[in-house]
Amino acid sequence: MRKNTFVTILTGIIALSITACGNQATPPSVPQESSSVSTATEAPYKKMFQTSVFVGDSIMEGLSYHDVLDAANVSAGAGKTAEFALEDVSELIKRNPKHVFIQLGSDDILWPTDDPLTYSYKQYAKLIDSIKKGLPEAQITLLSVTPVTVEAEKIEPRYQKINDYNKGLQVLATEKKVAFVDLSPIFVSNQDLYDKDGIHFKEKYYGLLLDFLKDHMS
Repeated sequence: MRKNTFVTILTGIIALSITACGNQATPPSVPQESSSVSTATEAPYKKMFQTSVFVGDSIMEGLSYHDVLDAANVSAGAGKTAEFALEDVSELIKRNPKHVFIQLGSDDILWPTDDPLTYSYKQYAKLIDSIKKGLPEAQITLLSVTPVTVEAEKIEPRYQKINDYNKGLQVLATEKKVAFVDLSPIFVSNQDLYDKDGIHFKEKYYGLLLDFLKDHMS
């Protein structure tokens, strides 16, 4: 009798275990935010910018994070500065893009040095020279640092230097004979683009960005 009772209990435990395993949710393979981009929306951008590479920090990394562009067309990462980007030039050259878009500076202005802007411009100049040397036929376009929200600026006052940084970046572009694009018009009529931190962006921003850059693809 005891043996039969034990077998019955053991069978019940096994059955419950199987049921529990069967009910476990499978984690998504991509972030849920990316799921809203339809294939029809993705395809034109990926085709249009298939010979381009976007260099930058975590803000630019959003292009591949949201699957707006393929990872091969993005060379970016969190904390990336103009100086750190120099380490990636050899890999960029291997990709052999026809157009290189660069957006750096958000992390540069936070760099712990006496004059972070001047230091950044020097590293930025080296980066441009290195890309020109390795990819002499490639077109280079510098993109302005995107603004942050008022709340984000209160938390990190050094973001108040963004406008000054962009002015210097435009001067650098002129000196190096590369293109410069001011992205501020994107934000004039679009106030709902920011993520919770007021620095990074929702997926919607990246479509607007690429639409804004279409004219610079020639």
